[in-house]
Amino acid sequence: MSTSLRKIAATLLISVTTAPTAYAQRGTPLPPTLVVQITVDQLRPDYLDRFGAQLTGGLARFKREGAFFTNATHDHATTETAPGHATLWSGRFPAHTGVVINDIGVADPQSPLLFGKAGGGASPYRFRGSAFFDWVRAKDKYSRALSVSRKDRGAILPLGRAKQNVFWYSLDGRFTTSTYYGDTIPTWVKAFNATNFTAKFLGTPWNTLLDASAYPEKDSVPIESLGKNFMFPHVLSSDPKVGANDFTEFPWMDDATVDFALAGVNALRLGDGPSLDVLAVSLSTTDAIGHRYGPDSRELHDQVLRVDRAIGRLIDSLYKMRDSTRIVFALGADHGVAPFPELHFPGTDSSRGRVDPRPIIDAARHVLAGRGIEGDALNLESGIVTLDRGRLFEHGVSADSVINALSVAFKKLPGMLRVDRVPALAAMAATGDKIARRWLHSIPTDMGAVLTLTMQPYYYWFTVRYATHGTPHDYDAHIPILFMGPMFKPGRYDMPVRSVDIAPTLGVATDVLPIEPIDGRVLTEAIRGLAAPTGKPKK
Repeated sequence: MSTSLRKIAATLLISVTTAPTAYAQRGTPLPPTLVVQITVDQLRPDYLDRFGAQLTGGLARFKREGAFFTNATHDHATTETAPGHATLWSGRFPAHTGVVINDIGVADPQSPLLFGKAGGGASPYRFRGSAFFDWVRAKDKYSRALSVSRKDRGAILPLGRAKQNVFWYSLDGRFTTSTYYGDTIPTWVKAFNATNFTAKFLGTPWNTLLDASAYPEKDSVPIESLGKNFMFPHVLSSDPKVGANDFTEFPWMDDATVDFALAGVNALRLGDGPSLDVLAVSLSTTDAIGHRYGPDSRELHDQVLRVDRAIGRLIDSLYKMRDSTRIVFALGADHGVAPFPELHFPGTDSSRGRVDPRPIIDAARHVLAGRGIEGDALNLESGIVTLDRGRLFEHGVSADSVINALSVAFKKLPGMLRVDRVPALAAMAATGDKIARRWLHSIPTDMGAVLTLTMQPYYYWFTVRYATHGTPHDYDAHIPILFMGPMFKPGRYDMPVRSVDIAPTLGVATDVLPIEPIDGRVLTEAIRGLAAPTGKPKK
């Protein structure tokens, strides 16, 4: 972290550490014993209003009883699952957590799975610094946590590096974990897996929850689902192996995740004692369905109605299991999503709305190979160009010349909005350049990044044929942030806020202090007994 950023972070930390005074003065007789961190993968905030009249479960309850920040964004450019989860629950940007993109997220061959086949080994070894649960445990060594998700990164990153109870779906019909968290599977997890919870859905059709007339979206849109099986009903294979693997793209995956989380709360007795415990639940099916069918599909509409009910069941069940006045909820999303280019841009060209940088990268690697420098010295991933300057220097190649040539070539690509040099991002961000600021917040200083590529709005990378996200534009960065609990003031809050504000706000709500400088601020507007801040949020 640069000196200037450290000063900013230290200032923010002061605002956090001085805020949580006299918890009892806020009118709550007893402190909370359970914090519930809910992440809905790929949940856009407009869905909560677009489908609002049909929401009857947890999302509806959050809107009715909670504090809903409608103008929230991830203030980083790499709007993907891994950096989103790491940022939501740490209060720090990817530049500081070290989790920048999915491909350098949680994969770890040194931490193999205890069983299953979902993605190989996994751990948070790349995650830097602390997450909210670390702050909790620094205050009380007896605090415990459980984190569950369909995805390994969705389960791992909300707790940072903490070696707690962390489980994810293994694509074979079971929840698993890796050796980073232990050498054996707990008895309660074995018991849950033994129920063979996917079996009852094998061969089952997914039909719309409501009558077809309740969905304005067309059901016949051939660009969806790669042109195959794009109309209701969608039937889960009756083959046990195929069905268990494909289960992740059906709404029932969220129901199974909620069931597993509740089984864990019961077995571990989370929130049933004097200590503050944490339950992190990441629901991934909205992302799977959004990728496959797109944000404007009937399938996505139906999925939002179903995840609303799944979250409602989670809340209702926790209220039956524990004292509702001692539970704090926070809900966010890891990113948004863009529509298919084929539906957004007019015309019939199958390549419209797409940018193809491959010829430029291939040509540059060919030239470098001729100088004895292998291809992995130059990489482009998620709009970030990295270059191994040391290897180029060893072979007498000027890195600056390579960077200049690449910059000129990338700028000429149809659909490219801008190409920025990483060392120039800070100065541009200081002038109010939002895209530069989001790239600055995404890239650690030791990453070796030299250029950032920003496509024009709603453009995709050429090879992507499913609905996707990952840009610094607002449609990918815009997320809902909601809090619920006796210490929060219900209502809609329309001021600009950022995902890094969730963790420090939870800290104030639970009298927990960050243990390091963070990038967010406390959303005092929504906390009972605290004055709203004056002026604009810090950048």
